[in-house]
This record gives sequence, structure tokens and C-alpha cells, in this order.
Amino acid sequence: DGVTEVLAHHSESLQDKFVEIPCSEDYDSHKRFEGCTPRKCGRGVTDAVITREEAERIRRIAERGLSLGGSDGGASILDLHSGALSLGKHFVNLYRYFGDKIQDIFTEEDFALYRDVRQRIQQRIAQAFGISSASMYLTKPTFFSRINNTEAKTTHDEYWHPHVDKVTYGSFDYTSLLYLSDYTEDFGGGRFVFMDAGSNKTVEPRAGRVSFFTSGSENLHRVEKVHWGTRYAITISFTCNPDHGIGDPVLM
Repeated sequence: DGVTEVLAHHSESLQDKFVEIPCSEDYDSHKRFEGCTPRKCGRGVTDAVITREEAERIRRIAERGLSLGGSDGGASILDLHSGALSLGKHFVNLYRYFGDKIQDIFTEEDFALYRDVRQRIQQRIAQAFGISSASMYLTKPTFFSRINNTEAKTTHDEYWHPHVDKVTYGSFDYTSLLYLSDYTEDFGGGRFVFMDAGSNKTVEPRAGRVSFFTSGSENLHRVEKVHWGTRYAITISFTCNPDHGIGDPVLM
């Protein structure tokens, strides 16, 4: 993999770490929204926005939802917005599939916590990039992921390929990850890797840690394969284009 530099160790509690990098040209092929579309690009890590206790509560939401399904391969997805849930080699709509029983799985408090956490992450990103959080909109897909070392059964299970979020999802301008489990304690492998020319910068997951970055090819990245244990995280993404905005999930 060439030279690897650890941007954030799992054993340290980071107040705030931010690295500015030159923006790619990816944003030029999309409509620009002044005061939001990235002109300052970079990546940040903080352990000071979400507490470990809140991360545990959020992880329990993911565990309850994913216990209803799960992929045959190593990567399972739960999207509370659309209801998408991995089931075998396919996806089902959680809300249609389970109907009124959904009230037995999730509570209003779960969704209130989810909204609160999302708002704090949004504010932190806005602050880091010097934009107004009101100019950012939640966008899809925003989802929980559960990764273990089960062999991939479909392309959806192959999470480890290098990719650029803005290329994969044109609506993305800012991407964030909230980690819900601990590297080396809950799982091995599974570090997040920014792939820079000449070296890699890695983020070691830690429950409550938020990693965020501009979504263009200045932040080409991948996730290492998980070798043992289970890695939980939630990906929360934002767009500057109100046409691509989505609302917070509501308990059906």
C-alpha cells in the first residue's frame, strides 16, 4: 500500500483535527451553490461531537434493525430514510416488510437521537469548512453499515474498493462517518484509508468518532477488509443542492 500515515489513532481522543487539501475539479461539472459548494476542501476528525455513550445507543438502533435481516455476505446496510435493509442477496423495504411491527423495534426516542446526532455533525462540518449549516441538505444514501469477515456474495458486499463519493453519487458534497465500534477491540482490519499520491492517511475507528471530508476526488478512499469481529458505522452525507435533499427519517 505504500507509505501509511495514521491520521487518527483509536487510542487517542481528538478534540479537533483538520487537514486542508486542494479541491479537485469534480464540483465544476455540477451546479455550484455559492456559500456551500466546496471552495475549501479537506478532511477532519473529531471525538468531541458525539459521546461514546450516544454512539452505543445509536449502535443499538443499528443492531435492532439489522437483526431483522442481514446480507449473506460481509456487508449489511440499514437505511432508516428509505427503509432499505439487506436481506440475503437482496434488499427489502423495512417499513413495508414489517409494517406496524416497526413500532416494536424502534422508538420515537431512537429517531430523536438520530436527528440530534445528524444536526451536530452537520454543524461541525459547516464550521470546519466556513459555510452555513442551513445551506446544507441531508442527501441519500445515508445508512448504517455492519461489516464482518464473511466472504462477499454480491458486489454490494465488496466495500473495500477505492472510490470517490462525488463520482459514485453526484449529489454528495460533504461526507461524514460516525463510528459505532472500536478498532482492535470490536474488530480487526476495517480502517478507513484516504489514498493520496505517494502515501495513505488512515483513520482508526473509535466509538463516537466522526470523520468528515469533502466528497470529490481530492478524497479518494477505501475501507480495509475486516479480518475479525464486527464493525458498525453510519454514513451521513450532505448536498448543497436543495433538489437532492431528503428529510430526517420518521417512525412510520
